[in-house]
Amino acid sequence: MSKGSVLPQYIAGLSASFGALCMGASIGWSSPVEKMITESTDYGFAISTSQFGWVSSLLTLGATVVCIPIGFAIDWIGRRPTMLALIPPYMVGWVLMLFANNVTMLYFGRFILGMCGGAFCVTAPMYCTEICTTALRGTIGAFFQLLIVSGVLYGYLVGAFLPLLTINILCAILPLIFATIHFFMPESPVYLAMKGRNEDAAKSLQWLRGKGADIDDELKEILEESQKQIDAPKVNIVAALRRPIVLKGLGIAVLLQVFQQWTGINAILFYSASIFEDTGSGLSGSNAAIIIGVVQVTSTLVGVAIIDKAGRRILLLISGLLMAVTTALMGVYFQLSESNPGSMDNFGWLPISSICIFMVFFSIGFGPVPWLVMAELFSEDVKSVAGSIAGTSNWLSAFMVTLLFPILKTAIGPGPTFWIFTAIAVLAFLYSLFFVPETKGKTIIEIQHMLAGGKAVDLDTKSAGGNKEQT
Repeated sequence: MSKGSVLPQYIAGLSASFGALCMGASIGWSSPVEKMITESTDYGFAISTSQFGWVSSLLTLGATVVCIPIGFAIDWIGRRPTMLALIPPYMVGWVLMLFANNVTMLYFGRFILGMCGGAFCVTAPMYCTEICTTALRGTIGAFFQLLIVSGVLYGYLVGAFLPLLTINILCAILPLIFATIHFFMPESPVYLAMKGRNEDAAKSLQWLRGKGADIDDELKEILEESQKQIDAPKVNIVAALRRPIVLKGLGIAVLLQVFQQWTGINAILFYSASIFEDTGSGLSGSNAAIIIGVVQVTSTLVGVAIIDKAGRRILLLISGLLMAVTTALMGVYFQLSESNPGSMDNFGWLPISSICIFMVFFSIGFGPVPWLVMAELFSEDVKSVAGSIAGTSNWLSAFMVTLLFPILKTAIGPGPTFWIFTAIAVLAFLYSLFFVPETKGKTIIEIQHMLAGGKAVDLDTKSAGGNKEQT
């Protein structure tokens, strides 16, 4: 028997993460179409700036409300069926966007698209970490963020060169492409084992490791761990979430997701065009957005390549530090521009280069790592619901930042607004330094033991699942 192939794992991981590309395209849609529908009325009816603000924000609000319900669904019906079941509502959302004849249809369309995208944000990272070997978990787990930013760039590109109807059609076909590909992928062997479907789990694992691979040891480990979950005393989910070890993991997962958004990423993405125009760079809004999208995709590729080599924690530290520096520089530029008009006319390169550097270091650290860590920290009995709580915190933060950024920018000015992001990035750096454990190359049992405060790793410690209620 051979060691098999890693290719099936990459295929299944990319397939599941294609749902993130669908969400990314919905995020990227906002920037290029803003002028089309607020100034040119391409929909055939008037949309005010404040109404467009809600059209943008309802995407993240939809993602916020769906995360916790989807956490229960993926345990009831499975990871793969849940993702495939999202396609009909996804299409309903895009049909509303295609045929909207009033702003209410746009509101509902964006909200539904957000719900479907938010559901993928919980399900896909979990599926990806369950189908791969420990050695590949970082790389395949980071596919999710790579496909999100690729989707954003896709939205920017089609939006820059095509009319509104074509943009909507090209975004609407993405969920159909996902369904066509993912239909042929296996269910997570971990989920199948949890449900007592041992033969199906073996078939799934064999497909993922390759026909010639020896899966006996790995299958035995999965089945034993699942049996522990089955044999453990049954407790309701609220009691399970209140275990100290779960609360600690939940605190880490939630705060990383909050830091990801409150360091300003979506504010910069959604308002990149106006930021570039405010600097007098001479770049059109659409060209500026494409530059940012290319930088983000390229940097995320680098992050995917190094995340299993460098480790999660070091990438968070580098990311937090550089995001603090770049947002501080952006704040200085805008503050001096406002207080002393004309003084920064020769420094238009400063905010542009700062935004690009911000994107680079966000994309290798606080972009992919929170989603990966969210799927790594929890035992199987709480993973779905705990992950959905973390996902909810992410999208609620995204909604609040998107809504508050233009308000703060008007009320206190862009300089102090960016300094708020600086302060939060410093907090993110310090939190990562003192409280985030390194999960690179560790099994779920080892990670649970770390969270329990163990100094040395004892593989026989029954700290996973319900077997270690006291910590």
